[in-house]
Amino acid sequence: MREIETSDDSEKRGVIIRIVSICPSNTEIIAYLGKTDMLIGVDNYSDYPESVLELPRLGPDLSIDLEKTAELKPDLVLASLSVPGMEKNIEGLKEKQIPYIVLNPQSLEEIAQNIKRVGKAIGYEQLGKDKEKQFLSELNHYKKEAEQKDRNGPSLYWEWWPKPIFTPGGPNWLTEISELAGGYNIYASEKEASVQTDWEDVKNRRPDHICMVWVGVKEEKMNPEIIRKRPGWSELSAVQNNRIHVLEESLYCRPSPRLLEGLKKLKIIMNH
Repeated sequence: MREIETSDDSEKRGVIIRIVSICPSNTEIIAYLGKTDMLIGVDNYSDYPESVLELPRLGPDLSIDLEKTAELKPDLVLASLSVPGMEKNIEGLKEKQIPYIVLNPQSLEEIAQNIKRVGKAIGYEQLGKDKEKQFLSELNHYKKEAEQKDRNGPSLYWEWWPKPIFTPGGPNWLTEISELAGGYNIYASEKEASVQTDWEDVKNRRPDHICMVWVGVKEEKMNPEIIRKRPGWSELSAVQNNRIHVLEESLYCRPSPRLLEGLKKLKIIMNH
C-alpha cells in the first residue's frame, strides 16, 4: 500500500477516529491541534502532553512493533522520516497495508505545512488551516523581533550527539531558531541538515554558546564537565564564561510546534 495522499483519499477512508503516532513530533502536532483524544497508541518516546503517557507504547521510534500497531486497527498512522533509520517503519506499514502518511519537515515553514496536512488527514481541514495560521503568526512575531536586532549576534554550537559529534547544519530548524533568538549556528554554512564533525573542528569555529541537546537523553544525564575536559576547549569563550547550556532536547530536537517554546527559552538565555 502506498502512502496515503490526504488530498485524494481522506473521503475514501471515511471518518478518522483511531490514530497512531510513531514519532514524538507527530504526537505533538496532534496535541497542537487539540486532538489527542483520537490517539490510540504512540511510540516509546512520545511524552507530551502527559495524557499520552497512558496510551499503549509501540516501541522505540526506530523500531516500532508493527504487529502491535496492526492489532490496534488504526484508521491512520502518522509516520516520520525525521531520524535516519525510520525508513524500515514505513516498509513495515506498507507490507501490513496499514494506512499512513509520512512527515519529514526540516524548516519551521514545513512544520507549519505539516500542521495543516495532519489536520486535513484526520478530517479537520479547517482546524488544520487555523492552527497553521496561528503557528505562522507566532513565528512572524519572532521574525520581526529578530529583524530589529544586531546582525552580529553571538555564535551557537548545538551538540546533538557527543561522540561522534553530530550537529545541525544549514537546512535544519535549529539554524532558524538560532537566528530568531538573535544569534547564528556555527554550522549554518553546511548543506546537510545533520553534520558529523569532530572536537577539533568545533573548537576552531569558536562558539560563544554551547547548547547540549543530546537526542533522547534527559537533561539530568548530561554533564557540562564532559565539554570542559575536551582537548583545547578550555580556551573557548563559551567555556570560560560558563555559557554551556544543558537544554531539553524535547524543545529543540523535535520538528514540532513546541520549537517556539524552546525559542522563547533560548532568547531568555542569550539575553542574560
